[in-house]
Amino acid sequence: MAIWVNRDTRLVVQGITGGEGRFHALACRDYGTEVVAGVTPGKGGQDVEGVPVYDSVAEAREKTGCNASMIFVPPPFAADAIMEAAGAGVELVVCITEGIPVRDMLTVKRFLRDHPTRLIGPNCPGVISPGTAKIGIMPGHIHQQGRIGVVSRSGTLTYEAVWQLTNLGLGQSTCVGIGGDPLNGTNFIDCLTAFAADPETDGVILIGEIGGSAEEEAAAWVKANYDKPVVGFVAGRTAPPGRRMGHAGAIIAGGKGTAAEKRKAMEDAGIHVVDSPADIGSTMKSALGG
Repeated sequence: MAIWVNRDTRLVVQGITGGEGRFHALACRDYGTEVVAGVTPGKGGQDVEGVPVYDSVAEAREKTGCNASMIFVPPPFAADAIMEAAGAGVELVVCITEGIPVRDMLTVKRFLRDHPTRLIGPNCPGVISPGTAKIGIMPGHIHQQGRIGVVSRSGTLTYEAVWQLTNLGLGQSTCVGIGGDPLNGTNFIDCLTAFAADPETDGVILIGEIGGSAEEEAAAWVKANYDKPVVGFVAGRTAPPGRRMGHAGAIIAGGKGTAAEKRKAMEDAGIHVVDSPADIGSTMKSALGG
């Protein structure tokens, strides 16, 4: 079973006429995702290799019944794109765009309170249920259908975990890159809750990084609610306090958000924490009794 994306997913790509939007829209279609529409204001009536382009998400939804959106809109306009999709009633929005101002995301978060839309991202690789559908920029060929859920703040480390699971024959049920920005739509607990409700997910890999308190909150949730194996890794162990390391959300301030604190919270919750990302897959296999 997949969470959030499946064979009923009908995808619209906002920004499909740009180079990145076009490339990844077609890659998603090649993987098997039903890409039914694109949106670029002012370019309605065109098509991108058979994908019809509309001027607005509302028009695309009316004409095609799209229920998910993938956003490749430049940062100054990405927040408006998210709210346009939510306002049109699209159930799932995956925003790939990096560099959206925090102030814009505050507006988005307020807007989404009044809409049932689930936002994944921004600044994320997306979501994939192997063998079923993908919405995002992840390399589909490294994924294999299986029974391990993956949720991560880091795109690159997601791919590393996936590759290990595939080589070990465990595969993945769904992989979600939640993004590394300070404000995002879907968090660790949202993903863990969905995986807990999925009878075909036997364990979860949780990849965090320094900054914020999301990992500690996720660990507390696992301790109280989840009894299947969870393997954890925290990136940024050697980062100096007060300095951003890559992601906008990866910053330690006031002595909080360190890798050591996150690791301890995970260990206290019974999560199998690894020191090296190279051990993620083998540790999950051992936790499953393999």
